[in-house]
Amino acid sequence: MTALQTVCLIAVAVAGTATVLTRDPLRQALSSGVLGVALAVLFLAFGAPDVALSQIVVAGVAVPVMVLLALAKIRTDDRRSEE
Repeated sequence: MTALQTVCLIAVAVAGTATVLTRDPLRQALSSGVLGVALAVLFLAFGAPDVALSQIVVAGVAVPVMVLLALAKIRTDDRRSEE
């Protein structure tokens, strides 16, 4: 195992732990995106560029955007119901 792979594994472990320990949904969505990008770099370091590209699209972009849109919709509906 190379030093780059070790650093990537540590980065994934730190980002995963930060995602799990975060309680605010907005920050959790953002840290989930960071975790997705860290996993993509890890996959690239281990020689799987096709999996890394899929990881960037799905976990790095699509999932956080969908979560953020859902949170915005929930907050909009809550504001309307309070009026």
